[in-house]
Amino acid sequence: MKELRNIKIIAVDHGYGNIKTANTVTPTGITAYDTEPIFSGNILEYNGTYYRIGEGHKEFIPDKAMDEDYYLLTLMAVARELNVHGIREADVHLAAGLPLTWIRKQREDFRSYLLRNERVQFRFNGKEYNIHFVGCSLYPQGYPAIVSRLGDFRGTNLLADIGNGTMNILYINNKKAVESRCWTEKFGVNQCMIAARNATLDSFGVKIEDATIEQVLRYGTADIGKPYLDCITAVAKKYVADIFATLRRYEYNPELMRLYIVGGGGCLVKNFGQYEASRVTILDDICATAKGYEYLAYASLRRKE
Repeated sequence: MKELRNIKIIAVDHGYGNIKTANTVTPTGITAYDTEPIFSGNILEYNGTYYRIGEGHKEFIPDKAMDEDYYLLTLMAVARELNVHGIREADVHLAAGLPLTWIRKQREDFRSYLLRNERVQFRFNGKEYNIHFVGCSLYPQGYPAIVSRLGDFRGTNLLADIGNGTMNILYINNKKAVESRCWTEKFGVNQCMIAARNATLDSFGVKIEDATIEQVLRYGTADIGKPYLDCITAVAKKYVADIFATLRRYEYNPELMRLYIVGGGGCLVKNFGQYEASRVTILDDICATAKGYEYLAYASLRRKE
């Protein structure tokens, strides 16, 4: 978290699978309760309602300003980032993002959505927070994750930001993003999760918990029987093969360009993909995009001084 003129710059990467700040990661699920939940942990209290964060699964929606959930998740993310530094009251400038090809149309609506309340009081995990939102910077997803590395880029490079709901593709030529060559595909990791769940149900007649499937996708293995592991592995390999097939549709050629992969899908490519390692860079830091938002917002605000 950066600070400028006593304003805390807090980046929030609103993923469909996880909400990330520069220092925290929280599953995106959210469940409301009229009374205080029995078990503690990740409980947001706002406007008389209790919300458990990380429970359940947030469904894909093309416009994140369509429901209340992402606002509540933003409050949670701000609280978790402030808590890292022992802060309960702050002036906050948000830094966030939207998919590459959606940001033009959705930018102002999403900014208004996030800044709907200038001053907000709420409790998270029993601690009270008093937040004054003073501004919000929005950026295209994926690109901020590599902006601090642009000095190392040469010639033509392709960036693939593989999140839970979408995959963003962007060409970067001679260290500059090419706005006319960017695309957003609804081809995120959740598509692989669904396919793996269906494959095990079809093959064995049993439903495997998403947490188990996620463990296989993230680490390449899990404490389950070999037939189940082989089934999920086969689905993951096909998904990664489809990722590269999609990239080739957008003229990806590993002999002519380098590929940079960010987002949660990078672990699938690493575990199940076939590629030339010297031509592909996978950024393992799941918070890289949030850190990039923070970096860009701080630089922009400094320039305006």
